[in-house]
Amino acid sequence: MSARHPCGGTARIDCGGPAGDHGDVDAPVVIARVPSLIEAQLVVGMLGSSGIAAATSSDDAGGFDPQLQLTQGVRVLVSAKDEAPARRLIAEANTDRS
Repeated sequence: MSARHPCGGTARIDCGGPAGDHGDVDAPVVIARVPSLIEAQLVVGMLGSSGIAAATSSDDAGGFDPQLQLTQGVRVLVSAKDEAPARRLIAEANTDRS
């Protein structure tokens, strides 16, 4: 008989704490939604060149249905602590573009 694990159930892998506790990792924040993976990667690259770690996320069936990007968009994610500077950089880039 297994003891109840803090993450719930009888997990055999240590989750590092109670359910919902991710330690020092901030929950990701969506700072942009763009119509294609290429545009999202450009935003991630721009943020990365300024020292802000970013990632993309999309619901396109693992790349098998890329046309879903057009209707659902591709999300650009950053850590909550980087949200304000990332939004500022995107706003500056949009201002320079017009």
